[in-house]
Amino acid sequence: MNILYRDDYLVSVDKPPGLLVHRTGLDAGETRFALQLLRDQLGRPVWPVHRLDKGTSGVLLFALDAGTARTLGQAFERGEAMRKTYRAVVRGWPPEAGAIDHPLKRMPDDMRTERVEVQDALTHYRTLQRYELPLAQGGFATTRCALVELRPVTGRRHQLRRHLKHIAHPIIGDATHGKGPLNRALAELLGLQRLWLHAVRLELAHPVTGQAVVIEAPMGDEWQRWSVCTP
Repeated sequence: MNILYRDDYLVSVDKPPGLLVHRTGLDAGETRFALQLLRDQLGRPVWPVHRLDKGTSGVLLFALDAGTARTLGQAFERGEAMRKTYRAVVRGWPPEAGAIDHPLKRMPDDMRTERVEVQDALTHYRTLQRYELPLAQGGFATTRCALVELRPVTGRRHQLRRHLKHIAHPIIGDATHGKGPLNRALAELLGLQRLWLHAVRLELAHPVTGQAVVIEAPMGDEWQRWSVCTP
């Protein structure tokens, strides 16, 4: 694992796409997990502080002891733990900037009570670059996509993927919330199939020292495939 940051209490890695954070019954066939790989690499237990979807790459933070993990968990509950920044490629050309203020239901495997729970969810976004690809779709001669920056204010399950679907700009490569035929056609055109979502930056107050910690994960070389797809 590529270590981005480490001190006596925290360690962060650059998670590659396609790697689960930890073992889950939802993907029982997987045998490799970031938690176990990092534990074996460091030769000590680690505690995941937050989650990234299997397909998402980028900054992933672990605690090196249970107390630090608990402190960060309590900060999460108070809404004061982290600021996250992502990059994603989405279908279509969204506005220059905006906010997606759309409540989300807890997912069936994330229910904490018998009743359905709906949670407030807020994501800020801005469009960084627009692409137009030589791919005919839906009666159009080309396909429009855009690179966007995403800043979730809340941390709901699959929030970014669900919010982008809500505004009709699903993330490319999202098998659940996107369009399968378009995803497959773009994967063939680009020569790579993945969820085009990357956690590029994480900011937090250190749980022990209180000092500001900023961790960044550069976007991989595969993102350059989009640079030739400009209008």
